[in-house]
Amino acid sequence: MSADLLTYQEAAALVAEHAARLRNIPPAIERVDLLAAAGRVLASPLYADQDQPPFARSTRDGFACRAREASTHAMLPVAGSIRAGQPPPGPLPPGAAWEIMTGAPIPDGADAVMMVEHVEASACGVRLHAPRKLEAGENVVARGAQARAGDELLAPGVLITAGQIALAASCGKSALDVFARPRVAILSTGDELVPIDCEPGPGQIRNSSSPMLAAMVAAGGGGPWILPIAADSDAALDAAIHQAVTADLLLITGGVSAGKYDLVEPALARAGAHFHCTGVRIQPGKPLVFAEIPKHKRAAHWEADKRPLPVFGLPGNPISSAVTFLLFASPVLDALSGRVHLGPRFALARLSAAPDRRPKAGLTRFLPAFCTFGSHPESLPEVALVSWQGSGDLAALARANCFLVLPDDASQALDAGTTVRILLS
Repeated sequence: MSADLLTYQEAAALVAEHAARLRNIPPAIERVDLLAAAGRVLASPLYADQDQPPFARSTRDGFACRAREASTHAMLPVAGSIRAGQPPPGPLPPGAAWEIMTGAPIPDGADAVMMVEHVEASACGVRLHAPRKLEAGENVVARGAQARAGDELLAPGVLITAGQIALAASCGKSALDVFARPRVAILSTGDELVPIDCEPGPGQIRNSSSPMLAAMVAAGGGGPWILPIAADSDAALDAAIHQAVTADLLLITGGVSAGKYDLVEPALARAGAHFHCTGVRIQPGKPLVFAEIPKHKRAAHWEADKRPLPVFGLPGNPISSAVTFLLFASPVLDALSGRVHLGPRFALARLSAAPDRRPKAGLTRFLPAFCTFGSHPESLPEVALVSWQGSGDLAALARANCFLVLPDDASQALDAGTTVRILLS
């Protein structure tokens, strides 16, 4: 194994450093309807338009009261009733309770709510069951407890999901400012590739990597731009890279190993690329290339460029492409999307069976696996390898929902029940 190859940790740190630098140049901003904002990245702060909640409200069905009076276990007459949606009632008379429903405003003077299942009710009123006591503030959310009017609730860079949409709706936001999606050029190379709607001839295969990466880019918040397949020739690669320099990120699959027809690195060099990484001690994905085409080289083709063009040369086999995209390209895509939190997503799981593949000294392995996320919160999810025949096995990739991480320490036992890391896909 070549001594100049980076370890996974070294390569990940290198990419993270460059991604953080890209993050300092925010993308353009556009405004979208709230219901179209899911999966986008927030570009402007979200502020509370009023106190949240705007009134003290009950979190339980029961009886609003003064905790001190209720804790004497005296019978408290019911002075009124209120349900959610009604305006706040008048003040609570001394020594009384007020029937209240979940979400309804608390009457002035009350400081707690007795839950309906904790009281004895009669024609004379209600009484808290002895020896139960009630504390001030119990079952009540005070006005402004969640936020005060004008508070910043969300900062730019947050990925918008269901929770953020609900919060924005509660602030009356029917539209949000989001960062523009980065344009990601996807270039598959190789004389053996044909478009997916063509019948492969002898020795040919359909191009599966481009649509796979397009789906991964879209899921990661980017706008995929699939380029025509580039033949294994200097002229074809030069023309394709020349076309791709207007993108925000370039992904090239195939042609990055050391064979006679692996021509991507020389083509990038001719385009003026600066190379940061030309191999990582991982499997699959060892021949990864990470480079940047400088701003002055891009400016000859595109006046609007503001940053270098990050380029990843990914191995041609689809599992290798998927792994290296998740590990290295996705943090850069996150940065270009304006996200604050960057990087691949790892989790812990429990091996349900000993894997038939062992760790290799000096080589971090990422193998297709299936994780069962059970319904028991006290236990880890369980993961097992899927049967696969190498990094070109698309059926195995389709059956997997994660990648089992085998560390580069060959002495570490991986028996059933071992806690392991998984790379989420």
